[in-house]
Amino acid sequence: MSAMLTVRYFAGARAAADGTSSEPATAGNLDELIQLLTDRHGERLALVLKAASFLVDGLTCHDRTAPLPTGATIDVLPPFAGG
Repeated sequence: MSAMLTVRYFAGARAAADGTSSEPATAGNLDELIQLLTDRHGERLALVLKAASFLVDGLTCHDRTAPLPTGATIDVLPPFAGG
């Protein structure tokens, strides 16, 4: 079952998504969402997504096969450099 979602991109993820800061998407879990976003934006974003962390409604999600709730906001956080 797929859920309507809002995907928000930060830092390098935003740049890899062609400057998009947020967009709607429909997916059942993070694995499906990652595939959808890769198909939509290409290999540059795919590389970022492989290393990214994901927040689902503000909570870290480690299980990429867990069902996503309808209306959830998914934050894509690439690895950050610095100290």
